[in-house]
Amino acid sequence: MGVEPNAKLFEWQEPDQGKKAGFGKWKNPQSPYDLFIEAQGLEVHRDIGVHKVQDLPLKPWKRMAGKGIAIQLLGTEGMYGLYVVEVPGAGALNAERHIYEEVFYVVEGRGTTEVWHDKSRKLTFEWGPGSLFAIPLNAWHQIVNATSSPALLLSATTAPTIMNLVRDADFVMNCPYEFLNRFDGSNEYFKPVEDVFADPVRGLAMRKTNIIPDILTCELPRDNRRAFDYRRIEPHMASANFYMKIAQYQTGQYSKAHKHASGAILVCIKGKGYSQTWPETLGMKPWENGQGDKVRRQTYEPVGMISAAPMRGDWYHQHFGTDPEGLRLLVFDGPYGPAFRRGGAPGADSSDLGATDTRDGGNAISYIDEDPQVRKNYETALAAEGMKTGMPTWVYTQRIPPEGAFMPGGV
Repeated sequence: MGVEPNAKLFEWQEPDQGKKAGFGKWKNPQSPYDLFIEAQGLEVHRDIGVHKVQDLPLKPWKRMAGKGIAIQLLGTEGMYGLYVVEVPGAGALNAERHIYEEVFYVVEGRGTTEVWHDKSRKLTFEWGPGSLFAIPLNAWHQIVNATSSPALLLSATTAPTIMNLVRDADFVMNCPYEFLNRFDGSNEYFKPVEDVFADPVRGLAMRKTNIIPDILTCELPRDNRRAFDYRRIEPHMASANFYMKIAQYQTGQYSKAHKHASGAILVCIKGKGYSQTWPETLGMKPWENGQGDKVRRQTYEPVGMISAAPMRGDWYHQHFGTDPEGLRLLVFDGPYGPAFRRGGAPGADSSDLGATDTRDGGNAISYIDEDPQVRKNYETALAAEGMKTGMPTWVYTQRIPPEGAFMPGGV
């Protein structure tokens, strides 16, 4: 635990016999990252989610030469932070560099980004709606709007992790060190790579590329871990620790409820729907237990989001698509990703509990075991959109798909 240099200190008082020292509670002071954001005059949106970031109030942001708002969803404090920035029409944001990692998703607009080191030439690449790109660690970069209308970008960063550790904003924003192992200035650096590999930690589908021109339409391999026809890929960008994925639930489908530590933020990029989340203390069937009113629900459309496991984590959560086009998500898992948050000795294997049913010792509630109210609420939400469920009846009676379930005309 760090103490700010200018923090007010009180004289130590030893407790009387039979009494405990201290305040009896943890105070929650502003972190160095909080102070960094506050000093820039930005407001901070704090909640479990956002229905649509385009509706958030933006304020002039002098440091960036645009408008913006910070987003700190509950459960992600101290791990990573998000912000929305508006780039003026036919204008540009100020050039900057920093020793925290940063990923951009383009909500609206078209433009270019220039990236360079002090002693290297600038590399320039184009972006448009749906583009996803990463900034190499501590490389200079400038975002330029190519049109007369404002552009809107969503950024996810590891700034809280770095700011809270170093506690020196000037160092974080003005360190001259060039991480050449992260950015070598080669012409191919921002050329999209479509090859799919197995990530070395979990063996899941991964693309090692520093930009994806359009994640709204890019191909997603079958994954089947969150639902019976779930699709997913991990972009590994700029040699960063920042872990993320692009995922899709097919039309009229929803995920199994599952739980894990805080950190994951789901960003709706296509379709629409909602997520619901509740603390594990309510059990696997909160409605049957008479505590359905304590389940928190966040609706979203492009571009909305939710903190999947807010507060102190280990909340059950699941995600529901209510759009004919299905539900496509950009998921930020923050620095290091889920494997590191679990802990354990280096080299030791850990089960993928979030994708393993509770009947098998995991943390995912199979459709057979879920609260019946989950299905009822979903079918009601679909009916409001003039849709019917895309969930086959077999998922509520058996956990293994019947033969031919995914073939044309199958179950």
